[in-house]
Amino acid sequence: MGIFTGMNISASALTAQRLRMDVISNNIANMDTTNTGQTTPAGNPVPYRRQVTVFQSRPSSHQFSTWLGKAKQSLSSEGVQVAAIREDPSPLRLEYDPDSPDAVREAEPGVPVGYVRYPNVNIVTEIIDMISASRSYEANVTALNASKAMAAKALEIGKE
Repeated sequence: MGIFTGMNISASALTAQRLRMDVISNNIANMDTTNTGQTTPAGNPVPYRRQVTVFQSRPSSHQFSTWLGKAKQSLSSEGVQVAAIREDPSPLRLEYDPDSPDAVREAEPGVPVGYVRYPNVNIVTEIIDMISASRSYEANVTALNASKAMAAKALEIGKE
């Protein structure tokens, strides 16, 4: 493990959490978007669907084989990366409003005529996720600062 490995891990986590906060902000901004410009096969408007980020560990660039010559597996993961941004499959919220331009005009399974499909975005869930992402971001800033302080201290020791 090199001197900059801890900083690289923290930096990858900061990038991932920032993207997570961007996705959450997008969800909040579109929580009342009942028409995305797309239509169902029956011709009804398609509402916005909540998006979630999926994280995975970032594979290590170092292999045991480079150090030991025999092993075939990775030393460890070095950070985190966003594997995907997926739509939340939870059901959409329905409200009866036959006068709305986004109301269902042609009945579909589970959606009667006159109902408007609203996004599956819950503001409480989004705020909780935003707090979690913000705290994770802060924790990684603290870890990055600790890595920087250790590197600086190591350089000071070398001067003496």
